[in-house]
Parts: sequence; structure tokens; C-alpha cells
Amino acid sequence: MASRMFFPAAFGAAALVAAFALPQACAARPAPHLVAKAAAKPAPPAVQPAPNAPKLIVAISIDQFSADLFAQYRSHFTGGLARLASGAVFPSGYQSHAATETCPGHSTILTGVHPARTGIIANTWIDQSVGRAKKTVYCAEDEAKSAADPKDYVASVGHLLVPTLGERIKALWPTSRNVAVSGKDRAALMMGGHDTDAVYWWKNGAYTSLDGRTLTPAVVNENKALAEVLGAGAPEFPLPDWCSAKARAVPLGAFSVGTGRFALAPGDKNGFRASPRIDRATLDLATEMVDEEKLGKAATPDVLSVSLSATDYVGHGYGTEGTEMCIQLQQLDLALGDFFIALDQRGIDYAVVLTADHGGFDMPERLDEQALTAAHRVSKTLLPEALSAAVAAKTGLDAKDLVLSDGASGDIWLRRDLAPADKARALEALKAELLANPEVAAAFTADEITAAPAPSGSPETWSLIDRAKASFYRPRSGDVVLMLKRGVVPIPSPAPGYVATHGSPWDYDRRVPMLFWRKGMTGFEQPSPVETVDIAPTLAALIGLPVPAGAFDGRCLDLDAGTGDTCGARP
Repeated sequence: MASRMFFPAAFGAAALVAAFALPQACAARPAPHLVAKAAAKPAPPAVQPAPNAPKLIVAISIDQFSADLFAQYRSHFTGGLARLASGAVFPSGYQSHAATETCPGHSTILTGVHPARTGIIANTWIDQSVGRAKKTVYCAEDEAKSAADPKDYVASVGHLLVPTLGERIKALWPTSRNVAVSGKDRAALMMGGHDTDAVYWWKNGAYTSLDGRTLTPAVVNENKALAEVLGAGAPEFPLPDWCSAKARAVPLGAFSVGTGRFALAPGDKNGFRASPRIDRATLDLATEMVDEEKLGKAATPDVLSVSLSATDYVGHGYGTEGTEMCIQLQQLDLALGDFFIALDQRGIDYAVVLTADHGGFDMPERLDEQALTAAHRVSKTLLPEALSAAVAAKTGLDAKDLVLSDGASGDIWLRRDLAPADKARALEALKAELLANPEVAAAFTADEITAAPAPSGSPETWSLIDRAKASFYRPRSGDVVLMLKRGVVPIPSPAPGYVATHGSPWDYDRRVPMLFWRKGMTGFEQPSPVETVDIAPTLAALIGLPVPAGAFDGRCLDLDAGTGDTCGARP
């Protein structure tokens, strides 16, 4: 399947501008009529931003920053996270879908729709039609241009089916800028979208961009400075007093975690990436982009998307507890504080939203020490090789590549060359095999998910099939969606750099904080559940951006402590 833009033919800038004139419940004010009634009459004036619209929207995602981590460390924050916690705090935000991974989560934040509509069902999926031996497709690749191994991909945003907020703003106000930076390509691309003025991410020891784009002087200078740090190495971070209780080594076979402090050996690119240093570097680059792109200086609002990746790398490599995560969150808080101070010094009127792409779960070995005995690593019986053998034994079909998946949970595919009758038998046998496994909470076929109604109501009450429905896009999703029981970690064996993970339909992976801040706003806390798809309509209302009805799955959130000023009059 060749990667391409998935916008309809009519989805150009002119079509978007015309569409923005449609009513939308979260619009701050009615959009003016944009169509001239007679050729002799002058064109009506363009839609203008709301009078009090900020000049710059800063959208920040902290990869794997669960609501649990925010609550656990909140009292210790003194920098940027403390500032944001003085604004509008929604401690129970939800990445409400089942596929709680980086790419799907980032795809919801500035599009305002669930992965079922963004088309980003996972970090990777299997497409048996691709012309290479390995059929795994990465969410942010152009597989038509990639080499035989999907790891040698060409980065692309072509799989994203919908526009981001930055794209909608640029379509209506072409002078606006849309910039994205991250430690990961998939995060920058899913937040920035197809039409970006600048997009950068960390790769192999430096920041890079899409093929065909030249690195600007700011990026070249940042890479030069980082090369010097990598060449020299760096000492470990100091351990805050309040982190000392976390210092406990947890053995994992030949290695242990729980007491690390991120000493950096010369040339260790992976060590740099999986440490607080990558977040500060990304924020430094974001600050340089503010200057280079002159963000916040035009008459129309700009968007700066920043995804900070270290918390995810630390969570995977060391778990969500231990000195590693404690130091990471302290350093992240301080780096964010410096970033906001830099914006203040530039005199920019900016508004911030901060959230996460998903939560996370600690490694079961440490959880077991805390008497959470239900937590354990998944058995290899749910890996594709074992499932292929089991289904083949029940059906008499050839076991070779009969069942395909990218792990022990999530989407599962059957070999595509099966005759319809054979596929039906294999599907029945596969579902029975899964449901008989004591580690499995649910297994839904594609037909079952397709037939299920769209989820509604509070995301905390959604059923498992509701959660599956929200991240199911039939052209890419599996023949079966597998959900493990709560506490079952889909990593059969730990390895250095990969001891814990996320991706489940459970709330420890779904719940994330949502924080909004702007200078002078009245702070408040709203404990009721909200969704990350509510962010885009809220920001659209804040700047007075008209959006067509039905464009968002989310709703506008009132940021003015009940006055209704953010969302405007509702019908």
C-alpha cells in the first residue's frame, strides 16, 4: 500500500476555509459568511482571530506521563509543571481508546478525534500487501519509499487521515506558522500534521527533519552543541532528597534497575536519549524555533508543538519508580520552567496546554515487592508463533505465518491468502484459543467491533469494546483485537532498556493529566473525566477559529472557571 495523503480531493486550503464557516458548538463567536452573492460585490472580510486570542499556542506532550505520575510528584514540582498546575487542571484526562501507544495518542491531541478517525491504530501494524518481506508498517513511514527492513524507513505523515489544529489555522490564516519538535518523529509528525513550516526530531544523535528539507541555522547550531556534549560525556545527575526513598535496586537477571542517575559515557547516544538531557535539548530547540520562525509576532496565532520523549524512554528502560523516574521528573519540571521563562522574556502572549500520549505501568518485579501479586509478565503462548501452531492444530491449516501480530497484545491478523471458509474456521479457533487463556480479558473480532456503536458518555465508564472501537480503523486494524487482563505486562522477558511498557486498555495507561495555562487566568481544578480529544476544540474556541460541525470527537472545555467565556454561547 503506497503511502499518500488521505485527504479527499476537495480537502484543500480553499475548501477548509469554506468549511470553517459552518457552525460549531465550541466556536467563540459566529463565523461570518464567506461566499460572495454577486461577482460585482467585494469579497466579505476574512475571519479574524478572537480579540483576546493568544499569539502563540504551545502544545506540550510528555510521553508516558500518566495521571498517576503527575499526582505522585505534584507536590515536589517547583518549575514549569508547578506553573501549569496553577492554571486549569484536569487531573483525569483520558486517552480513551484501547491502543495506548505513542503514535495513536499523539494523533488525538491536536486533531480532536480518536484514532478510529485519525487512522493511527498503533505504532505499527501489519499490511500484508506491502512489497517487502517484513510486512510491519510504521505509523510514521512512507512504506513505498522504504528499504526491505521497516527500520530503514522514510519518515512521513501520510498515514494521518485528518488535519491538525495547526493545519486548520494555516488554511484559514496563511500567515500563521505551524512548528513541531520532539525526541521522536512520530510525535512531531502527528502533532504537526501534513502542513508544517518546520518539524524536527531526534535521530541517531542529532535533530533531523523530513526528506528534502534543509536544516536551518538554529538546528545546525543545536546539533553542533549536542555533538560536543555527546563527545565529552557528562556526570550523573544529583539525587534530590525527596528521591532518596526510591533508591532500591531491583534485580532482573543479569542486570538491575532502580538506582541509576544517568551518568553519560562519551559517545553514548542511546544513554543521552534515555535521560533528562533529551528533553532539555528539545526545549532548547523549541526556544530557538520561537526566534527563528518569529513565533507569536504576527497578527494571527501560531502553533508550537513540543513532545518530550525522555519520560517514555525512562519508563521503558527503568520502570515508573526508582531514582531514574524521580530524577527525570524533577529535571523535566526544571527544564519546562526555564522554557517558560524564555518565552516570558520574549514578551509573547502565549497559552499552554500540556498532556500526554498515554500513561504507563511499572515492571512487575517491583510491583510484586509492593504486594501487587496480580502483576506479571505475559507468557509466550500469546505470541504469534504459538498462536499459529495452536490454530493450525485445531483447523488443519498450514501453521506458517497463519497468525500475525507485533507482540502479545493488540491487533492480530490472519494470513490473507486463506479462503473465506478457511478464514472463518481459523478466526473461530483463534478467538476460542485466546479466550481460553487465563491472561486474556477480551478478544473481539473485526466484525464485532465494526457492529458496536460508537462509544459515548464518560470515558471512565466505557466498556472494553468501546475502548477497542475508539482505536479501530478497519482498513488497517487486525482481524482480532486482543486485550490482556489488568496487570499483565506484554513483555515476556525483560532486557536492558526494555523492562516495562504501556499499550493496555486499562486506566493506568489511559489516564493522563491535562493542564491549561495562560498569564492572568484564574486557576481551578476539575476532577471529572475529560478526553484529550477535547483539547483541539478548546483551543479552537480560545482563538476564535470556526470549525465545521462534526470535525471533532471532543468538546470545548471552559477554561474560565465556569464563566463560559472560552467556549462561548452553546446552542
